[in-house]
Amino acid sequence: MRKPLTVAGRANVQPFAVMDILQRVAELRAAGRDVISLCAGEPSGGAPSAVSARAAALHASGTALTYTPTLGISELRQAIAGHYQRWYGIDVPARNVAVTTGSSGAFMLVFLASFNAGDRVALARPGYPAYKNILKALGIEVIELDAGADTRFQPTPELLAAAAAEHGPLAGLVLASPANPTGTMVSRTELAALTTWCGDNGVRLVSDEIYHGITYPAPGAPDPQGVCAWELDRSGVVISSFSKYWGMTGWRLGWAIVPDDLIQAVDALAGNVALCPPAPAQMAALEAFSDHSYAEAEAAVAEFSRTRDYVLGKVPDLGWADAAPADGAFYFYANLGPALAGFTDSREYCAALLEREAVALVPGADFDGLGGMATVRLSFAAGYDAVREALARIERFQAA
Repeated sequence: MRKPLTVAGRANVQPFAVMDILQRVAELRAAGRDVISLCAGEPSGGAPSAVSARAAALHASGTALTYTPTLGISELRQAIAGHYQRWYGIDVPARNVAVTTGSSGAFMLVFLASFNAGDRVALARPGYPAYKNILKALGIEVIELDAGADTRFQPTPELLAAAAAEHGPLAGLVLASPANPTGTMVSRTELAALTTWCGDNGVRLVSDEIYHGITYPAPGAPDPQGVCAWELDRSGVVISSFSKYWGMTGWRLGWAIVPDDLIQAVDALAGNVALCPPAPAQMAALEAFSDHSYAEAEAAVAEFSRTRDYVLGKVPDLGWADAAPADGAFYFYANLGPALAGFTDSREYCAALLEREAVALVPGADFDGLGGMATVRLSFAAGYDAVREALARIERFQAA
């Protein structure tokens, strides 16, 4: 009799529910249903026109698409460094820029380079589930901070100190601003307090800034794109991506700004894990930093803002409660409140909504394993018209 094969314990992580929902969306569409998907964080407009044109010209030219340097072509690393000067007024050496296969690749490399198995890394709950799942797969202990409405769903030095007192010293903190699923942001003062606490306690800050630029500040407000962690402290890691502000989700291109003490390790790991980021995406992405591409991205943000205003205005009609303020990104996260009546939890609510009204939302359990059973996340990246029709269907579903 053959000896059974094993499956690694690290593979026992929760699947990302969004991907399962998207599979069901595809099945319903194939069956002829008019499905409105508000579950994925995917801008509907796609890449800037100059990026798409550059990719088309590249392929038409017959240029050989060979391996690139492990951390990306020098021109793109320099262009990303220039982006930090343009937006934040800070000098980032191109040697500290690591171009990666999406921000997901950046998180994997940075977590591998920064933390050992058994280390404790803190992150806010609710939060993006991949942080927790990648860390757990690497044998790292995840310490979830119960960051509720009183802290605007963000970590604080007080929460970190309490977590360290209860669980032991922390090795890292993953911070997202704007955050997924809540859209909340930390101010410059709040970020300074967090970086100071991390520095005083030997904690590596990993700052997820992929939604920078997709923000909704009051006119004249400081830091309209968000505050970059490297403005305040350069011992942490900044992670970003072309996926959100530039709408280039399927291009699978992100980057990390890596401090000097980690860059060699990240380079070595990247060479073994992925060899290099996708060559055509890198070459085309150079056009993302043109004035025309920035202008197209800003037009998309203006559409997000218009759609966000509509969603916030419909909250009383929906009857949802305890909504996060959605300072940035393109998500609305709220408790279903009375709308949950008749359903076991938000997963059952979302499944029924998809089947009956062909609207896809994400149940909050994906982001919060404790309090998420009554919450949902709505992505308004699909565009104003799609969101308006979806909300009409949701009202009809809740009234039935």
